[in-house]
Amino acid sequence: MPDYMFSLESRLSPEQRAAVLRVQELAAQTVSNVYLVGGAVRDLISGMPIRDLDFALEGNPFRLARELEKGGAKILEENERLRQVELIFAGDADGSISATRDDVYHRPGTKPEIRWSTIMEDLRRRDFSVNAVAISLNPASRGLLLDPTNGLADLEKREIRALLIHSFTNQPVRLMRALRYAARMGFKLESRTQEWFELAMERGLNENIPPEDVGGEVRQLAREEKPAAILKAWETHGLIGAIHPQLTRRHPHYDALHRLIRVRDDMVAAGLRPRLFVPATRALLGRLKPREQSAALTRMGFRSAVTQAVLRLEDEARKAVKVLSGRQTAAPRDAHAYLEKMSLDLLAHILAEGSNSKALGKIRNFLYKWRPLRLALPSVATELEALGMPRGPKFEKVLEQLFQLQLLGKGRKPEERVKLLRKLAGIKEPPKKKIEEKKKKAERLSKRKPAGGMPEAAAAVATAGGPPGAARAAHAPLSPPGQHPAAAAKAIAASRIASAKGAQASRPGTAAKSSAPSGKSPRPHVVQPAKQKAGPVRHKPRKRR
Repeated sequence: MPDYMFSLESRLSPEQRAAVLRVQELAAQTVSNVYLVGGAVRDLISGMPIRDLDFALEGNPFRLARELEKGGAKILEENERLRQVELIFAGDADGSISATRDDVYHRPGTKPEIRWSTIMEDLRRRDFSVNAVAISLNPASRGLLLDPTNGLADLEKREIRALLIHSFTNQPVRLMRALRYAARMGFKLESRTQEWFELAMERGLNENIPPEDVGGEVRQLAREEKPAAILKAWETHGLIGAIHPQLTRRHPHYDALHRLIRVRDDMVAAGLRPRLFVPATRALLGRLKPREQSAALTRMGFRSAVTQAVLRLEDEARKAVKVLSGRQTAAPRDAHAYLEKMSLDLLAHILAEGSNSKALGKIRNFLYKWRPLRLALPSVATELEALGMPRGPKFEKVLEQLFQLQLLGKGRKPEERVKLLRKLAGIKEPPKKKIEEKKKKAERLSKRKPAGGMPEAAAAVATAGGPPGAARAAHAPLSPPGQHPAAAAKAIAASRIASAKGAQASRPGTAAKSSAPSGKSPRPHVVQPAKQKAGPVRHKPRKRR
């Protein structure tokens, strides 16, 4: 049996993993069963990136959402009728929390009666089998996979299968959703689902899609990895007119959409999480007139602030480019302060459609150079603390001054950064080691004479010029430790005389010469010892016999 919890925890980002743990804790406190459902489980099993965290709760989701909001989550939309909350968890992770329910249709195509139910009934009322899977997050059954409609088999077959014969009749927006899933995952419609799809199109159900549901599909389109492929699938099957009838003739701006997706991929690689709904919607409706764009956005149920953001995107981009190419942002500090306040949607649109080299260069520097430096300041703060500076107003001021210098290209290497931190904080350099004294001491030791009192060079010369036996005498110690210098001199002289006699005896003809009688005995040759540091050694005069 696969360990789905291990797979889930290894596939989630740190922010998503923290959100899952927080939801589990809050559900345990309220004694409610909670499950991870829908797209997160489908993407986990199919090996695709997990984008959203959708939770199903057998209880009241609004209480849970309020607790999450206290921890930093941002609530986007609440639907009291369906008991559903769309939110962004702390850490910028998208998701939703909804109550488990069952939709009861008294007649196909009518509004359903909502009944609050268990997780199994909630899974059976969903649109497609690949979405009708869940993983339990409860302590007693944590990691248990729930698959009442055999969605795992369809994932293996790479098929999209509708659960009911009236699936498209009850909710016509599932026509667009089925093609979106198929284009995203590279799946095909199951044979019977394909027949139901064609029958629904023949009956004209594509013209009965509620505008609010179309708006939901457009919102999801901006977050897809292949939005152009989805739009082409909608256009091929005659569903693009649900957004606006004029799109069937003028078509979406596919080139602008491709450029925007490339920019989004670069921003994701830089560690950002752009949603890009505004520029993607602008590319979708870019070939329509402003009046038609406004009508389409209003018809799809978007709020006035969102509508105005889409319509004013071009004007805002022109103003930003003018500021970025002028003197107002000539300094890196001013450019960073200005770009820090801009939205990612506007930055992405300028990168995709802009042509001003100055503006584009500053935006790229902000995204790929300046922003990483700003994110690295916590580690720099640790270095500053290690240097001995306590935290406080001056501490933050030093960090900001260092960041401003880094914008100019200074202090980016570790050695340079530490020097700048010391200079800005007024911390002196540590005392240097006394290396010169050690060097002088080593030189004195190398110049010292050998123990016998004769320099090494002189000893070598004396050894080379003397007889063979004298070499051993030259290297022998002159005096044992504790012996008087005069006695030592006599011992040295006697040893050298003996060695000299041995050398003469070894030469040819010396034996006969030495054995001849003579009136006087030869006077031995005495070698004077070398002078020592204590002073010259004085010998007593030798008495003649």
